[in-house]
Amino acid sequence: MDLSKFKKPPKSIDIGDLIIFENDNYLIINKPPFVPSLDERTADKSLSILRLAREQFGDVQLCHRLDKETSGALVIAKNPEAYRNLAMQFEHREVQKDYHAVVNGVHDFDSISVFLPIATLKDGTAVRIDRAKGKIAETVFFTLKKYHHHTLVRCVPITGRMHQIRVHLQCLKAPIVCDPTYGGDYIFLSEIKRKFNLKSDTEELPLIKRVALHAHSISFQDVDGQVIRVTAPYPNDFNVLVEKLDKFIH
Repeated sequence: MDLSKFKKPPKSIDIGDLIIFENDNYLIINKPPFVPSLDERTADKSLSILRLAREQFGDVQLCHRLDKETSGALVIAKNPEAYRNLAMQFEHREVQKDYHAVVNGVHDFDSISVFLPIATLKDGTAVRIDRAKGKIAETVFFTLKKYHHHTLVRCVPITGRMHQIRVHLQCLKAPIVCDPTYGGDYIFLSEIKRKFNLKSDTEELPLIKRVALHAHSISFQDVDGQVIRVTAPYPNDFNVLVEKLDKFIH
């Protein structure tokens, strides 16, 4: 199924509308899906998060990245001291990040740790588990809610490798919904709603049209040592998906 026509960024974005936390050192935004963190070679560069942030706030810097399709909490440093402060915390694995994902299958994850090294493929578009040449990667998983054929999972990355959560969930036979790169099937309303009727000559579309992964919260220390904890509400598409699963669980 080709969903590319649905994976386009909004025509215009006001970065100010995305802010969920701000002080003298940091901006934290709730990044929408389909918007790249950094400029892409082929995309509309005016819509990268970094470019939009610099247009409004000057010489700011991203402290980390989220995949283009991933939504959620993204931290932007307003000054070099703030950037160095958080970079050191990332290096020492002192930043607490929680992601939520809807995955295929019903799973009981009670602090399940996946500690498997990851290597990037030559084309740079995906990763694989490589015990010989991969870089150390660890993620801890917790079941938040079980449905008939799916599970809402809390994902806590200890390291920060590309596509780490996605490939580690694949290893648990729990690939993320709408993530065909790592074996995730699409989710359709007809699968979860009884007596679902699709109009004739109509193709049913998935309930979510991107990898069902959301950076739900982040916690770290400010320059002065004060703890910053921020939660990013679900965007509309992820919220609708969870609401539908909740509605038709019985």
